[in-house]
Amino acid sequence: MVVLSELPEGSSSSSSSDAHTSPTFSHTSSTHDHRYDVFLSFRGLDTRLSFTNYLYEALIDANINTFLDDEEIETGEDLKPELETAIKASQASIIVLSKNYASSTWCLDELVLILEQRMTSNHIVIPIFYHVEPTHVRKQQSSFGDAMAKHKHTMETETNAYKRSQWAQKMERWNKALTEVANLKGNDVKGRLETKFIEEIVKDINRRLHLPLRSAQPLLIGIEHHISFVTSWLKDVSSHTTDILTISGMGGIGKTHLANYVYGQHCREFHTSSYLEDISRRCVGKFNGLLDIQKQLCGDISKTSSIQVYDVSVYTSKIENAVARKRVFLVLDDIDSIDQLDALLGSKGFHPGSKIIITTKNTWLTESCALFKTNIKPKNERLLLQGLDEIESQQLLCFHAFMVNHPKPGYEEVSDKILKYCEGHPLALKILGKSLHNRDVAYWEGCIEGLMKETDDRINNVLRMSFDSLPSNNDKELFKYIACYFVGIDRHVTETILEACDINTRSGITNLLDRFLLSIGWDNELKMHQLVQEMGRFEVRQESLDKPWKRSRLWSDKESFRVLKQKKGKGNLVGLSLDMRMLEKEKLGASFELKTDALSNMDNLMLLQLNYVHMNGSYANFPEELRGLCMHGFCLKYVPLDLPMENLVALDMSYSNIESFLGCYIDPQRSEKKQKLDESCLKEKRLLGSLKILNLSFCEQLRSLGDFDQLPILERLIVRNCIGLVEVCESIEQCLELVLIDLSYCNKLEKLPRNIGMLKKVKMMWLDGCNIGESQIKIRDMDSLEMWKANKNSGIKTRISSVAFVGAIPRDLKFFASSLPSSLVRLSLANNNLSAESFPMDFSCLSMLEKLYLDGNPIESMPHCVRTLPRLELLSMTNCDKLKSVEHPPNTLKHLSLYSDRDAFTKKVVFNPEMSPLHLHSFSRSSAPGPYEFEGMIKIQSMVDVEEKLLRILGWTNIDFLKERRVGTTSSQSEIQYGDKLRWLYWQMIYEFGIFSTMYEQEEIPSWFRHRSAGPSISFTIPSSPNNLAGLNFFSVHMLQVLDEYLDEIPYGHFPLTPMITVSNITKNRMWIYQRFRDKSCVGGKCWVLLSHWMFGMNEMEAGDHVTIFVTLPYNECVKECGVSLVYDDGEKKDEEEDVLGYYKSWNHIIGGDLSPFQTTTGQYILYNFQFFMTVTYLFPYHRKFITDGPDYQERYKPWFRALSPRKPDIISGLFFDAKKFLSLHE
Repeated sequence: MVVLSELPEGSSSSSSSDAHTSPTFSHTSSTHDHRYDVFLSFRGLDTRLSFTNYLYEALIDANINTFLDDEEIETGEDLKPELETAIKASQASIIVLSKNYASSTWCLDELVLILEQRMTSNHIVIPIFYHVEPTHVRKQQSSFGDAMAKHKHTMETETNAYKRSQWAQKMERWNKALTEVANLKGNDVKGRLETKFIEEIVKDINRRLHLPLRSAQPLLIGIEHHISFVTSWLKDVSSHTTDILTISGMGGIGKTHLANYVYGQHCREFHTSSYLEDISRRCVGKFNGLLDIQKQLCGDISKTSSIQVYDVSVYTSKIENAVARKRVFLVLDDIDSIDQLDALLGSKGFHPGSKIIITTKNTWLTESCALFKTNIKPKNERLLLQGLDEIESQQLLCFHAFMVNHPKPGYEEVSDKILKYCEGHPLALKILGKSLHNRDVAYWEGCIEGLMKETDDRINNVLRMSFDSLPSNNDKELFKYIACYFVGIDRHVTETILEACDINTRSGITNLLDRFLLSIGWDNELKMHQLVQEMGRFEVRQESLDKPWKRSRLWSDKESFRVLKQKKGKGNLVGLSLDMRMLEKEKLGASFELKTDALSNMDNLMLLQLNYVHMNGSYANFPEELRGLCMHGFCLKYVPLDLPMENLVALDMSYSNIESFLGCYIDPQRSEKKQKLDESCLKEKRLLGSLKILNLSFCEQLRSLGDFDQLPILERLIVRNCIGLVEVCESIEQCLELVLIDLSYCNKLEKLPRNIGMLKKVKMMWLDGCNIGESQIKIRDMDSLEMWKANKNSGIKTRISSVAFVGAIPRDLKFFASSLPSSLVRLSLANNNLSAESFPMDFSCLSMLEKLYLDGNPIESMPHCVRTLPRLELLSMTNCDKLKSVEHPPNTLKHLSLYSDRDAFTKKVVFNPEMSPLHLHSFSRSSAPGPYEFEGMIKIQSMVDVEEKLLRILGWTNIDFLKERRVGTTSSQSEIQYGDKLRWLYWQMIYEFGIFSTMYEQEEIPSWFRHRSAGPSISFTIPSSPNNLAGLNFFSVHMLQVLDEYLDEIPYGHFPLTPMITVSNITKNRMWIYQRFRDKSCVGGKCWVLLSHWMFGMNEMEAGDHVTIFVTLPYNECVKECGVSLVYDDGEKKDEEEDVLGYYKSWNHIIGGDLSPFQTTTGQYILYNFQFFMTVTYLFPYHRKFITDGPDYQERYKPWFRALSPRKPDIISGLFFDAKKFLSLHE
């Protein structure tokens, strides 16, 4: 039987506010409204001439605006108005709790007001226990007990009834305030050197107030979260080796500004420190540049004069000796070579606790230096700066251009153009903003027009440093190629083409990535910042400023058109790109036809793009050295026979009018034209021995693909959206090197050759939108097909007639997968109208498959055949609007995506106990209609359906509306009110993180919650008990509050969207911040309640622990009162409880389980359902009231979600079926 505890009267308890205080956050305070940074509350009798005076002077010296009351003698009973005003006008309060603090009624009134400010306006409170015990303050013992006893005596001797009543109310508030302040994280001066202690207090208040950020310096716009991250890294002393932080990113992205700011904030916290700025520039072109930098470093960290040294190795030895003796903080700004790192860091190691920040445009350098080749390697953390977002970019630009954070009226459009051009690059925004200050709109437009032609030299010179640092001419040529032609193109396609152009891409692309001249997108496409791309094109333009035909590459449509029109192209050109649509928009080349002989002198041209270009003449004039040819919108119906294609590696003829490629399309209804086509096609049979990539996408007239025997090394066949394609010839089996086949949205395709399954190297296949689920295909020769199946099963390889193989996708999709290549690693069957009835039944032949995309299909559950894939790592079923369940996906799965754009909602997701850690993608729902279960994450069920046993174990048997439910089940149908039934259906129980909760209409706390408090918080000490603590029930009554006029200006992130409960175990220094999942509970009355049960164990809560609970609500709600009741297990029905709670306790990510992905700092956890689907944990301002340390966001790179705990195999084995048995029943 479960015992609900009643906290004894002697137990310490308090609430953080009295019944007359508004329990919600105030919205009036903001940083810039504060007159003071700190209010000092102290007892003058104890500390005015000693500790408090020294503390005050230290705060003033640190430029922290501090209020200190000069009057020694208290006059009157009430707090002076100026003191009350000063407290409300301060960002923070430091409370010096000394021996006689509680003897002063002013001090106690100050304390009450300070704690009220903490609750209502995010006021920071720092208690200092000055030679007093926190326990004495909390329990009002020793001098604090004596003082409170005197106040009580004064109250009791008061003859005036009204004054005696006021004294009683004050006494209650003082007692609660002393208990609350003792529960806060304080600082104890006992046993400490006071000067050192004061220094730490000043640093702490400076950090927590973020004073340097209040001035909104433009150089800090957009990097506040990076500052928080670096500060947290500096404060982390858990490592016993040297800690290195490598801040990397492209030139001008803000690395130096960040490092410089952080160094200024924290350099005094180390024995010695040194900031070495602009190392790369100081070393270039100067004979003794590195020696000068070493000399500066030695002077900073050793502070001793010495004989001049002219040998880098000698200086390195001196540096090694100095850093081994002291805890140092170094910043090495703009490192660009290993030699620089080796000379400045040496190889012998640093004193434990040392911190080194390196800024660089080459992320590879740090871990390649000599320091990382020692036995005890440093710990290297990486921070990548990627530019500002749109809002931050606008703030920085406008600060420099207008001295405000937004564009002036009339400048919105031109400002947007500058922002688009800069793409979040801070240096560009700063330079352009300053140059446009006080200029009219016409000047802005002229500047923008100029930028389209040439980048500002000040920006270009910074970016060129990375280009100049490339180690070889090959890498520089590679960079130019990509900047001119390959941004947005698939990496493998780019590598294939450029390797044929004698460019080494394997090491070259890596070198570009290391220097942030290039990045790789989610879909493997090459990405380049626009400013970097312009810098690369600028390098090519420098080859000949006024004569583009003398350059090596042409990419400007205007310049390419003029060169071709004037026939000036020569052998120096290796690449040319022209898109006539761009010129037609500007009416520069409309309807103009070019001559093919314009290309005849371009003997070395290897890359040619002629999109929507009409050309007259013989295609024999095309250069024979072509490696890549792109002709979108090609107007002929066939590929010209005289087009030189022997050396072509890639051919892209998308959006063209061609009807067949190489092989001739045979249309029985066009017999007259057939003979002429046959004669022209058969004149010459060409072998395209170099072609590896063929793209014919969106060729709507294309009817057939054949003659694959002429493409012996074809690797990629891309035929997307060819809506007229009906046949792919069986000769495709000759393409033994095929790696990728894309036939997506070829929805008339009738002849997919069966022998496509014979290909051994196909890794990727896209069949999206081919209407496989409603195929109208007829199998021509069933006898031959059956013979082929038999031979396939028996392993006999026979050559069957093409009639048998041409059969294509069968109506019976059970055999569909068997026709696919067994080598497939990636398969997409999206948008094929595949239902449970039409889905392939057997995927056993796809044993190599790792990624499967089933998006947009009307399937209701995960197909059984998916479970047979032994290597599947990614399963995507986004926008499967009928999907109801995903049960027991393969244990190898690492990525799961179930997002739907519509209101569809998967009802049940269940995993195997042996599942691998998983990334959950795109699951952006913030609420669910219920019932709903995502195993290991959340379970929602109607309260009507909750088992009585579970309610009894949770201690919820006394809930009023549940009593009504039980009565209702025994009453006649007519006796049950419709409204009651509706509420019972909508009232839901949510289980997540080991917490059960429900919301329903009620105006007061039930009587069985004996321990209660007005307002949003409660504090108590867990009493001793002979029974084991099983958990606690927390109850809070909510109501809407009257909104103030200024609510439209509430900053984002200052209030949660759903109720947030913070449970803090002060004794164990543990904190759980639980933000409840939003359900569809039907609560619309005057008041409603949130009831939650927390399954705490001995490791989290035990007798003697002091606990506080605080409720944070959305801005328009407030807490009327709250209460707590402890739940104990008396051991009588232990087996029954395990049976009922066993499944819930088997979940992995619950209190007492693995909450490491939700941990912000040691012992502090943010339990929010959205975190399951995010790779970043964010701390919002409403979190900062409870979590003051740590960065604003933390990234998690590795998959981590596991539904079930590996710690409880005994429980799990009894709850789950045998997976093999399950599979066998469905075969």
